[in-house]
Amino acid sequence: MAELLNMLVASVIPLLFILVYAIVILWTEIKVASHVQDRLGYMYTGGFHGWAQPIADLLKLLSKEHITPANSDKILFILAPVIVFAASYAAYAALPFTSTFIAANLNVGVFYIIAITSFVVIGILMAGWSSNNKYSLLGAMRSVAQIVSYEIPTALSILTVVIVVGTLNLQEVCEAQKGGLFNWNIFKYPPFMFIAFLIYFVASLAEVNRTPFDIPEAESELVAGYHTEYTGMKFAMFYLAEYANMFLVSGIAAILFFGGWNSPFGEFMSGPAWGVFWFVSKGLFFVFLQIMLRWTLPRLRVDQLMYVSWKVLTPISFVNIMIVGLWAILK
Repeated sequence: MAELLNMLVASVIPLLFILVYAIVILWTEIKVASHVQDRLGYMYTGGFHGWAQPIADLLKLLSKEHITPANSDKILFILAPVIVFAASYAAYAALPFTSTFIAANLNVGVFYIIAITSFVVIGILMAGWSSNNKYSLLGAMRSVAQIVSYEIPTALSILTVVIVVGTLNLQEVCEAQKGGLFNWNIFKYPPFMFIAFLIYFVASLAEVNRTPFDIPEAESELVAGYHTEYTGMKFAMFYLAEYANMFLVSGIAAILFFGGWNSPFGEFMSGPAWGVFWFVSKGLFFVFLQIMLRWTLPRLRVDQLMYVSWKVLTPISFVNIMIVGLWAILK
């Protein structure tokens, strides 16, 4: 019974975190976008800078009518948003929020996350195909091509870290970076780990369909891409999954390259509670960078997107991982 209760708590905590984080980051994104574009954004609902507007938006989505297109494949249409969100949520199981909390301390945590998040592609393809809409199908096909292309440099960058620390367990990756700022992986094997991080960060933007890689949605070309036909709760699940993925890739960057839950000051301000603070702060910093980039950079064309992946990031990733591997052997 106690074991079942522990499993329930371990599974509920990441879900609560995603829900609260999504509301906060939605408000943050609108305010950041407004300031970048010299506008005000939310100002009225709830008082101070419209803090309650994301909650009102969420309630509006939940109360909207569920519309299923007449000629759609109804089963796949309904399952698609569930699969996309479930894949994103399941990946949180292997994220160490602190030294004492990780929902599933897997020996193959890195491999698990790469594998489980690939289900997002299946969900997106199902959504695009089942909608019986040409814009949805085009968006889904773009998304699949994009995610498959950028998974290679992403995986190679992650494997570079695995070579350095010698484990696939994300909790052990954090443990290996104890002792302060200069023990973080980003500062090892200079400048090759920094290059690995840059490649990971750029590729992760494409993995989560964020600007300049938001081609699958591309409002000016495809209406809303693969989720054009979705409304209400089903649309909200796509929305929630996108924000959950933003923190997921940011959290992985924090764990692999920036010490995860470790304090930058060594033993000072360290411990389980501080661990949550450091991990979430580092993750939110990279989420903030993603938001800034979205409202700053223009969208790439499809050919430019493929060029960046296959002719820039992937070759550099291969060279980088070989140099780090050789260096690690000779060390």
